[in-house]
Amino acid sequence: MARVDYLNDPHAPQANSIVPSVTVVALNDAGALLLVHKTDNDLWALPGGGVDVGESASNAALRETREETGIDIEVTGLVGIYTNPAHVIAYDDGEVRQQYSTCFTARIVGGDLHTSSETKEVAFVELDRLDSLNIHPSMRLRIDHGLAQRNEPYIG
Repeated sequence: MARVDYLNDPHAPQANSIVPSVTVVALNDAGALLLVHKTDNDLWALPGGGVDVGESASNAALRETREETGIDIEVTGLVGIYTNPAHVIAYDDGEVRQQYSTCFTARIVGGDLHTSSETKEVAFVELDRLDSLNIHPSMRLRIDHGLAQRNEPYIG
């Protein structure tokens, strides 16, 4: 399903749903960041996705990272909670979600890189290459916060 992300766009469609989601900031031993190239919007992003009914946010982070990348993680901390109502995601089925995402830090504990139906590329990206990738500003904010190792989580 295709999607379009809107951020601070007065012409964006009105949100008609909100789905808790998660993202994960995980670095390999060489200091490269785990990223996915999404099939639905052609953007690079942190691994993540929606929280299922009956699932905790931290377990969703484990599941989504494994499904999208093949990598197993252990959640180690909280980067922040991202709830900007001016960031909406419009899907081609008519759903328009208001952003609501919890971003975690994680340690890689195993697995092997592979793509999924949601990812056309999965890679450990050197930090000096981030500016060359097409990353949505909201996702880039999470990445920057996660890499900054802030003392307090972002709440916004």
